[in-house]
Amino acid sequence: MAVQGGGGTIAEAVRVEHPPKVDGSLSDAVWQTARLVSDFRQREPNEGEPATEKTEVRILYTRHAVYFGIHCYDSEPSRIVATELRRDVSQNLDDHFEILIDSSHDRRDAYVFQINPLGTQVDGLVVEEQGSNSGGDFDSGWDGVWISEARITSDGWTATIEIPFTTLNFTKSKNVTWGLNFKRFIRRKNEEDLWSAYRRTFGIAKVSRAGELTGITEIGGGRLFIVKPYGLIQYDKQSGANAKFPLTGGVDVKYGLRSNLVLNLTGNTDFADTDVDQVQFNLTPFKIFIPEKRQFFLENAGIFNFRLGADDQLFFSRQIGIDPVTGQQVPINGGGKMTGTIGRLALGVMEVDTRSSGPNPYANYAVVRLKESLWGGSYVGVMGIDKRSGNVLDSNNQAGGIDTRLVFFKNLVLDGHLAQSQSPGKPTGASDVGAILTYSSNWLDGTAARRKVGPNFNPEVGFVEITDSNREFADLTLKARPKIAGIRELQFEGFIFHSPDTHGVVQTQEWQGTFRAEFNSGAYTDDDIADVFTQRITTPLNIYKNIFIPNGLYHFARHQLTYGSRQDRRFTYNFFERFGDYYGGRLNEFRIRANYRPTPKFSVSASQTWNRFRLPQGNFSVDLASLQGNYSFSRFLTFSSTLQMDTANTQAVSANLRLRYNYRPDSDLFIIYNLGTQFVSLAAANPQQIRETRFAIKFTYSFRP
Repeated sequence: MAVQGGGGTIAEAVRVEHPPKVDGSLSDAVWQTARLVSDFRQREPNEGEPATEKTEVRILYTRHAVYFGIHCYDSEPSRIVATELRRDVSQNLDDHFEILIDSSHDRRDAYVFQINPLGTQVDGLVVEEQGSNSGGDFDSGWDGVWISEARITSDGWTATIEIPFTTLNFTKSKNVTWGLNFKRFIRRKNEEDLWSAYRRTFGIAKVSRAGELTGITEIGGGRLFIVKPYGLIQYDKQSGANAKFPLTGGVDVKYGLRSNLVLNLTGNTDFADTDVDQVQFNLTPFKIFIPEKRQFFLENAGIFNFRLGADDQLFFSRQIGIDPVTGQQVPINGGGKMTGTIGRLALGVMEVDTRSSGPNPYANYAVVRLKESLWGGSYVGVMGIDKRSGNVLDSNNQAGGIDTRLVFFKNLVLDGHLAQSQSPGKPTGASDVGAILTYSSNWLDGTAARRKVGPNFNPEVGFVEITDSNREFADLTLKARPKIAGIRELQFEGFIFHSPDTHGVVQTQEWQGTFRAEFNSGAYTDDDIADVFTQRITTPLNIYKNIFIPNGLYHFARHQLTYGSRQDRRFTYNFFERFGDYYGGRLNEFRIRANYRPTPKFSVSASQTWNRFRLPQGNFSVDLASLQGNYSFSRFLTFSSTLQMDTANTQAVSANLRLRYNYRPDSDLFIIYNLGTQFVSLAAANPQQIRETRFAIKFTYSFRP
């Protein structure tokens, strides 16, 4: 059984000479030799209370792998939600189970393995106790080799999992202690149950509050060493250019230098199989932030995080290998990355070399990141970035900085940074300094921030929405859980944002009052009662074709209504409506999105956005639409399609079709057709993008030498 220890709950793994069957059932007699872990408590909706459904976990190990047998009892098994067969796709609409393993027991970083009742896998990392940027439990950019099966039974659902020690890059062989935690999510109840760290302000990403796993000893070497070559044949034609028929190949290598230090190498890197970006229409005079999706840059990406504020980052990997204006790929010759920890020091070192392509000259990028762990999730860190290119007018760019996170009383956090950039011809005004104080509890969240960005601050390998600003921000959110049937939580939020330039001239001001309600079913509403905005335009904004917003100081007020349906149904939907003033005129934005999952094999989603402009310069409309269909022949053979429309573009329709066959762990065959642009522009003013027609067949094969 699991017992209470000084640092939390403790589980013990039992050694077996022969591995149990990994077939989704617990019928193999060897599972009965394991000690039960069963004390799960609610994080949502009723913090700290026993889970409403019983969950049991058994843990076994052999010389080469650790095994988990999971029994999720359910009083209404016919209402278990299991609809997703595609690997690494969000399971938020399904029942699911997560295993967190802190194999180095540093109480900061961990691997996470997630499955649903169909056995479908999602995996990722928690770095410095931070989940994903989108609010998920973990960053799903990391992919490991592991085996899982699951099945729905008459009393719930069961699952069996095998995780090789090599996947964890685990080399210690005696008297092993891991950090360990489990999370179960029951979709129809919108209930989240954890074994440890079940406080609402914690969650499974709170690695320092995880339990412990003992009992593992006398195991074989588990050093990570994977070689993954690929071959690619494709037809590629860009607008205004001749078609190309390249036949090429490359290789990726992962090698564990030690238990918590990994070296990644890549040669002639290809991203043909990366998901396409959703079309965007930028309504602001600022750049837009699009998250990274490419596998080489996603893996262990958390160590390189150096946040400057909101989406701003000192290092943003999408600046490497993608033209930020046109969205076109820039070929990568190769690169290397070393990430991990040595004692209390977390480090990341990266170098990538790109070759010239179109308007983009050759370039070399080098990044170094160090973070020294302090108490309870606190750290102090430094970062340095160097870019060298063949652009004679901009041959080099450097950026660097120091940052810190200081955690007090578990829920009061102070983040601060000082960064600077250096570019030819810009000797002054190239700094960024800021601090943010946050407080979080079950009933109150508060934020106060101050940041000054110089007019010449230009980290070319980072992302900064706007420079030359001296901004202040304050936000307060009150949370209540009234005894009202169907309602889980009500929130009332207000914030104020003031951002003059460094000479004191107002550029942006905003204050907003928001009401939110979360329902027990997973439905929600998010409504801006008032959003009062001031914006100065200093360069005419080309919002659409020949329509320009002239320079001036604009004042406008807007309102927003948002509603999302309950999440345990086969058909779900949400809509968004925002209306009000817009740069001397009016703008009405309406967006609706619907998802239908009739079977685990098939799902379809559609979205439509209508933007109706009524401006002094003219009246016009911009519509965006997307239709996505997915068919899974099995967990290992899937077909996905995305059709998109953007009426602001002269060639409005784009398409992406992809067949993926995962014929062995970490090895795939892709057949891809793409019409349009794979990666969208980050630039303001919605520039026209180069279209391409591409048909590609890509084959990867992963093996251990």
